[in-house]
Amino acid sequence: QVQLVESGGGSVQAGGSLRLSCAASGYTTSTGCMGWFRQAPGKEREGVTSICRGWTYYADSVKGRFTISQDNAKNTLYLQMNSLKPEDTSMYYCAASIGSYSPLRSYHVNYWGQGTQVTVSP
Repeated sequence: QVQLVESGGGSVQAGGSLRLSCAASGYTTSTGCMGWFRQAPGKEREGVTSICRGWTYYADSVKGRFTISQDNAKNTLYLQMNSLKPEDTSMYYCAASIGSYSPLRSYHVNYWGQGTQVTVSP
């Protein structure tokens, strides 16, 4: 059984930083494709960033501010978020796929985490 457990969300002022973690069990990060999605109230879920076989993808809205990485020894995915803006406020979800896709789209995803809330105040 695959489980993705996110942590690291919280509240921060604009310009601040947060690092999200996603611990995977039953899924091998070194052989799969993973990503981060976010969804704000009343909005559709959007892809933020993904990593697959060394290829990375970033949405234009986060390029230069967010960095995706993974520690395969710990089977953990990370999202370092710098220069946060109020518009980054959202529930952030870790996602994983069985197939290889870059970028990872929501319809590619086989497994979702439960989400972690990020709130950025002005």
